[in-house]
Amino acid sequence: MTVPARPAPRRVLLLGGTGEGRRLAVTLAAEAGLDIVYSLAGRVRDPQVPPSCRVRIGGFGGPAGLADHLRAERIDAMVDATHPFAARMSAAAAAAAAATGVPLLILNRPGWHERPGDDWRRVPSLPAAADLVDRFTPARPDGNDGEPGQAPRVFLTTGRTDLALFADQHRPWFLARCVDPPTGTLPPRLTVILDRGPFDVAGETELLRRHAIDAVVTKDSGGTMTAAKLTAARDLGLPVIMVDRPSTPPGVPLVTGVEAAAHWLTALPTEPTNGFAALLESS
Repeated sequence: MTVPARPAPRRVLLLGGTGEGRRLAVTLAAEAGLDIVYSLAGRVRDPQVPPSCRVRIGGFGGPAGLADHLRAERIDAMVDATHPFAARMSAAAAAAAAATGVPLLILNRPGWHERPGDDWRRVPSLPAAADLVDRFTPARPDGNDGEPGQAPRVFLTTGRTDLALFADQHRPWFLARCVDPPTGTLPPRLTVILDRGPFDVAGETELLRRHAIDAVVTKDSGGTMTAAKLTAARDLGLPVIMVDRPSTPPGVPLVTGVEAAAHWLTALPTEPTNGFAALLESS
């Protein structure tokens, strides 16, 4: 009696770097018939990686390099669970998926929303945030604006690679929080603290008070890991300069939860994708 061969596990490339990506990797690792490869760009020295799947660290060389990787590794599906502001990686994933026929899903956590008492100034980009900071005048305790030349004290939580956008500003004093020490061109009046979330409201409130912060600059990253600073700013009556997210690649399905992403993967047809099938026929 011939025992039928077991089908090869479907290979999934998970572009990670977020808490949602790690949770999805753990969830999928428990699914029979899936082979998960968790990919990180390698920008953080000590990244948090899921313990239950293979990990790949490093870039792909742009859309063409990623497409070559999908073909060489015979990837059956890809999930983009990178940071909501990793626009270049998301665009590369969309282009590579289109070139190879590999199904692609975006897992993007919901953004933050204003609540009563918030004082948010939404801007479309980080350069726009830097321009607003350069023109910002801190408020006096009586609720009126301070002197036009008064130096604002600004809390930057935009990531270490974006500090160069504020490097030519000599009037503000900046407090920046990063996971790793920043490099390159930096603002002349800058204090850096190294820390990794999650953060709580009590700690964020104490931090803003201790450094006499006048305004907070952040990206609309969403999630709970770093949302406490928004509550602290609201409680202290501080304005928040909120950078809007870049748009996601058109035509790519998007979900906001880990369960929905896992369902999308497990519900995919068991047959290889068109691009993958062509590769099998030529091998």
